[in-house]
Amino acid sequence: MQAIILAAGMGRRLGDYTKDNTKCMVPVNGVRLIDRLLGQLAKQQLNRVIIVVGYKGKELREYIDSQYGQQLTAKCQLQFAENPVYDKTNNIYSLAIVKDKLQEDDTLLIESDLIFSDRLIPMIVDNPYPNLALVAKYETWMDGTMVRLDDEQNIVNFISKDAFDYNDVDSYYKTVNIYKLSRQFSQQKYVPFLDAYTKAVGNNEYYENVLRIISLLNNHDMKALPIGQEKWYEIDDKQDLDIAEALFADEKDVLRKYYGRYGGFWRFPQMLDFCYLVNPYFPSRRMKDELRANFDTLLTEYPSGMKVNTLIASKCFGVSEPYIVPGNGAAELIKILMSLTTTLSNGKRVKTGFVRPTFEEYPNRYDKDAQVTFVPQNEDYRYTADDLTAFFSDKDIRQLMVINPDNPSGNFIPKADVLRLAQWCEERQIRLVVDESFVDFSRDYATNSLLSDETLEQYPHMAVMKSISKSYGVPGLRLGILASADKELISRIKKEVSIWNLNSFAEFFMQIYNKHEKDYQRACAKFVAERDSFEQQLREIPFLRVIPTEANYFLCEVLHPYTASEIVIRMLKQHNILTRDCSLKPGLDPNRQYMRIAVRNHEDNTRLIEGLKELKITQ
Repeated sequence: MQAIILAAGMGRRLGDYTKDNTKCMVPVNGVRLIDRLLGQLAKQQLNRVIIVVGYKGKELREYIDSQYGQQLTAKCQLQFAENPVYDKTNNIYSLAIVKDKLQEDDTLLIESDLIFSDRLIPMIVDNPYPNLALVAKYETWMDGTMVRLDDEQNIVNFISKDAFDYNDVDSYYKTVNIYKLSRQFSQQKYVPFLDAYTKAVGNNEYYENVLRIISLLNNHDMKALPIGQEKWYEIDDKQDLDIAEALFADEKDVLRKYYGRYGGFWRFPQMLDFCYLVNPYFPSRRMKDELRANFDTLLTEYPSGMKVNTLIASKCFGVSEPYIVPGNGAAELIKILMSLTTTLSNGKRVKTGFVRPTFEEYPNRYDKDAQVTFVPQNEDYRYTADDLTAFFSDKDIRQLMVINPDNPSGNFIPKADVLRLAQWCEERQIRLVVDESFVDFSRDYATNSLLSDETLEQYPHMAVMKSISKSYGVPGLRLGILASADKELISRIKKEVSIWNLNSFAEFFMQIYNKHEKDYQRACAKFVAERDSFEQQLREIPFLRVIPTEANYFLCEVLHPYTASEIVIRMLKQHNILTRDCSLKPGLDPNRQYMRIAVRNHEDNTRLIEGLKELKITQ
C-alpha cells in the first residue's frame, strides 16, 4: 500500500500563516501538520508516500528532505510530484498528475490540511473493504463534500454545495478527506472516469466529483466508514486553526485553551459543557418555536432603542420603567455600575465590600486598593446576613456586593435575611448590590426574587442585578437587567449604554416571555428535583466532597490523592466532558482542590456520573 498526500494548495484563507509556507507546514500546538501526518503514516506498512506539491513546493521539499531524507521508514520511500499550475487548478488536477502512480498500488489518499486522531489511519487500513471513505456525522462547522449512506454503509450519493439542504442535515455525513482506493478500483473505475471528467469539465474541479459520478452507477463501489467520536478537523482558516489547537492540545495546555474561550463551546458539538451555568429546561419547545417563526423578521429588522426596551423589560419583570435598565448581558451593566460607583463626589475612592469566593467579574472591575473582602472561615464557605453585618460593621465601606446564591459556593441567604441586610445598609447609607442571577434555582424560587417595586422602594440604596442568561437558559441572547429605586443611578446607567444595546432576539424574548411564564415555573420546579437527584449521585463518587447548593452548580472538594486538574483533564480526554477547575479561585483554601460542576438535564448528568465512575487516572 502507498499514500498520496495532496499539498499543492495556497491556503489563502489562513492569511499570514501561509504567507511563506504551504498549509501543511502550519504548526498546531507546535507540531507542523505534515510532521504529524508523516508520523502517523510511518506506523503503517507502506511502500511509498507521494506528496503532490505546488505553492511553496520548493520550501516544503527542502523541509521534508532535511527532516526525513528520501525515506519515511526503511521500507517506505518519500517521493514528490509537482502541480505547476496550483493557482489555476483545484485538487482534481493534483490527483491527475499522479494518476499513473495511483494505479500501481492500493492507495491511501489524504489531504494535507487535516489534523486527526492517531486511530483513524489504522481504522481505514485494517478495514477489509477495499474502497473506503472515512466520514463523520454532519456538524455545523463542516463544509465541503457531504454524502448519504444506505443501511449497509454504501455511499449512494455525494452532495455538492449547490445541492446542500439544511432540512436534510440529519442524513448527511461529511467526508474526512481520507480515502482508501484499491489498485483495481483506480485502474478500472476511478482513473478512466477522472480522464473523461477533466476532459469534459476541466481541471478547476474537485476529485470528489468523480466519486460522485461513480456513486450514481448504483454499483456500490465505495463504502463509508463512520469515525464515531474520533477527533478530526480540517484547517482552512484562522478560526479552524484556533479550534484545532483546543481539540488537540496536550494536557498542560488543554484547560487554558478551553477556558480562555469564555464560551462558544457550540463549536465543539460533541463535547458536554458542565462549566457554563444555564437552565436546562427553559426555554420550552413552544417558546423556541415562536422565536423560530419570527426569525427572518428579527434577523433583518432593527431592534428598538433603550426607551422601548425599558418598557418591555418593565412589563416582563414587573418593575416600573424608571427603576429598570436592560443590558447586553449582565456583564455590560456590571462594567458600567462598577465604573460609576468608584468615587465619591469629593473624588475619594469608594470602599466596597466583597465576599470571596465569588463571581470575579465584580471585583475584577474594581480598584483592588478599594476592596474590603470577607472570606467565610468554614470548609463549606457558608455565611449569613449576620456574618456580613458583623464583619463589615467597623469597615468604612460605602457599597456591598452580594451574589445570592453565590458562585461557586452555592451559598444562599434567605430573602427575609437579605432584606434585614438591606435595612442595615439603608441605616448606614451603604449601597447594597444583590446579584440574584441564580435565585430562580433556589428551592423557594417563586418567592425569593427581590424584583418588585415595593421591595425596591422600601430599600432605595439597594440595586438588584440579574443575568437572564442563567435561569432563563438563553445565554446567546446576551440579556441582563439592573433594577433599583435609585432613579438617578438607573438614569446614569441608561446614558452610558448604547441606544441599541439589545438585539432584536433579546427584545422579542422579553416581549413574549409572560405568555410562557407558566412553562418557566414548571422548568424551575423540574430543575430543583433534578438537582436533588444529581446531588445524591455525586455524593456516591468517593473522591468528591459535595458542598450543598441552592444554585445550578455544585462546588466539590477533590479528595486526596487526586487533583482537580487531573479529574477535569481526564474527563475531557476520556469522555469529552468539560468541567471547571476552581482550585486557584480567590477565597478558596489554597491547600485544597476544588472543581465546579454545573447541573444539566438528567441524560447529561447521568453521562457525567458514569464518566466519573469510569475515570482512570494514572498515579
